[in-house]
Amino acid sequence: MSRIVRGISEDMHRQIIQAVFDEDTMSSTSVGMSDLSDEILLCILRHVPVCDLMKNVANVCHKLHTLCHDKTLLTNVSLSEEYQADDVLVRSILKQLANHMQSLSLNGCYWLSGSTMELLARCRGVTHLDLSSEAVDSLSRLSELRQTLLTPSYGVVPCCAQLRKLMLQFDISDVTREGIGVCCQLMMGQSSVPHYQQLEEFTARLAPGEVNQTLLLLYLAVFSVHVPKRLRVFLVSIPGPNPAHWPAAPSLAQSLGQGGDLEALQLPRSWLDSFSLKRALEGNSPKHLSFSRCPALWTQVFQSLLEGGVRDAKQLTSLNLSGINKVLYSECRSVEDQLVPETMSRLAAGCSNIRQLNLMHTHYHHESSPGQGGETHLCASLAKLTHLRSLTLPACALSDSLNTHQVSINNTPSPLFLGLKKNPRVGLQNYKPDLESSLSEDSTSGLSLLLAGCPFLETLEVIGPGFVSALPRLEPCTRASVEPRGMCEWARGVGDAHLAALEALPRLRRLSLAGLPGVLKGTGLVQLTQQCRDLRVLSLANMGSLKTMNYSPALLDSLKQCTQLQELRLEQPYLNANESFFEALSCCSRLQRLCLISRSGTFDPLAVENFMERCRHVIMCHMFMGGTLVACRTLQKVLLNRFSVERSALSVVIYPLQHEDLTLVIRDIPLTLLDRITLFQSHVAQPPHLSPL
Repeated sequence: MSRIVRGISEDMHRQIIQAVFDEDTMSSTSVGMSDLSDEILLCILRHVPVCDLMKNVANVCHKLHTLCHDKTLLTNVSLSEEYQADDVLVRSILKQLANHMQSLSLNGCYWLSGSTMELLARCRGVTHLDLSSEAVDSLSRLSELRQTLLTPSYGVVPCCAQLRKLMLQFDISDVTREGIGVCCQLMMGQSSVPHYQQLEEFTARLAPGEVNQTLLLLYLAVFSVHVPKRLRVFLVSIPGPNPAHWPAAPSLAQSLGQGGDLEALQLPRSWLDSFSLKRALEGNSPKHLSFSRCPALWTQVFQSLLEGGVRDAKQLTSLNLSGINKVLYSECRSVEDQLVPETMSRLAAGCSNIRQLNLMHTHYHHESSPGQGGETHLCASLAKLTHLRSLTLPACALSDSLNTHQVSINNTPSPLFLGLKKNPRVGLQNYKPDLESSLSEDSTSGLSLLLAGCPFLETLEVIGPGFVSALPRLEPCTRASVEPRGMCEWARGVGDAHLAALEALPRLRRLSLAGLPGVLKGTGLVQLTQQCRDLRVLSLANMGSLKTMNYSPALLDSLKQCTQLQELRLEQPYLNANESFFEALSCCSRLQRLCLISRSGTFDPLAVENFMERCRHVIMCHMFMGGTLVACRTLQKVLLNRFSVERSALSVVIYPLQHEDLTLVIRDIPLTLLDRITLFQSHVAQPPHLSPL
């Protein structure tokens, strides 16, 4: 027991003896601390430092052990001036008190390591955190900062006067759990405003909500007055169809253009016009550019890249053109609305060193837009990008021709809607047995050209134009702006034969497939996984029919072959996550992250437990399925109680997909963890901090 504890104990002991002893009425028996009431002992223990409470006093006896864990002692915790508290002791205390603390002071604890500070993320009840004193001095010398904001504030940014790299994530909800609106009002004193004199890289990624956008503009207020001279990376991603306008964006673009050392640029579409973009790019040799969902800038982007608008286009290595030529929904698309092979051929010639390319939410219909200059297919143009390592394509870009078996041609029910119609009369069939064979015979010559020209692809995403995830995390507003599912008939021609052709990519590490109704039995997936043995990340969503999961047997066979798989995300209605499913998944012995999303899906709790027992590396298990709230919470509690001790970073979320409080549950999951796998969004064609939004 420390000197403070001994002093308090001896002093109180003397006072008690002096107050209660009377030689005339009492015997020689003394009264000790154990004879005092709990109320008196709690008053005494309030003066004992928390380190002594947990390490020493709590080990004296059972009674003191119980009192030391009383919530009145653990609500406000201070570790300031506890110079004998090393990393091991502080980690132990933070783990024990994670669910009790509301206020924590680490004022002056400069000797603690960064890994110990990471445990603060577990203390979800902490509303007041003090990291001042020596920490402020350390922050003044900090050159790189990554900060996630959960409340409207500047955080520690005003203390970091020497920042060179600033990476912000805004994850503030507009409404609290109690339904109270969150107001973004900050103290605008001189000392609280961030300064970016030395800033070279600025990155901001927002979750949905007006508060996040308002707070971002407060962070950028200084840029309206003075743009840092060394700024070379400026990346801002705002979800939703209508990002808030920033009036200072044109002057920022002009400043970036004058510097001549721009490396990366990403701005919301409402922040730039064609003239400002031209001023920003001319004279620069950027490495990373993102024009996601900026159709108004389509012409200027290609003029700058192909007609000498940049100093050296060959320096470009990452290009995001997601949705850049997207137009409003229409029954008929014109050639101007689609990618042109000739333009992409010129892009491949001028920007020959592109390694990451994102063409999601674009369109290409082979027969409707024949190539010029000898080009017969868009894939043939993309095949000229021999340095390509990551690629995102719309599903219709892989189809060689419009499938003649689709609804719009001969009124045959689409595989997408099989089982959704009313039961037919006896003797009539609504599904033709030869439909799959007809689809599998579709030509894959265009895809073969792409694979032959880019055999070193490591990341590939093929996403149907109408796909929308059932769990949008960062872009819930896109539900209204994305085209109706299944609108593009060309995408339905991409089936198992196309998946089988991907076996020509031996270096494939990350594969994402979404919104492909033409994949019926999944035989191509089995053939693919047989050859791509080093697949690390696999994301599958809405394959084949949405009423019945016809490719389930093929999926189990594929999982048994993915021995190197580390992340799996599966979104499919009516998924039956039974014992067979988790037994096959257990073959992925290196699996670390799992996310299952299935409206009306079922799961076997015992099978989930056995799977977690076999796969010891799993630190993230997120399941949004059918079932009752009680069953989901019970399984979640069982998994946490059983495995959280041996896996300190374990994250388990099991919740009914149809539950009304689901958005609140998702909101509680840290953005940095959830967005890696739970969401089905393109992460291709991004530099390290460039968001796909």
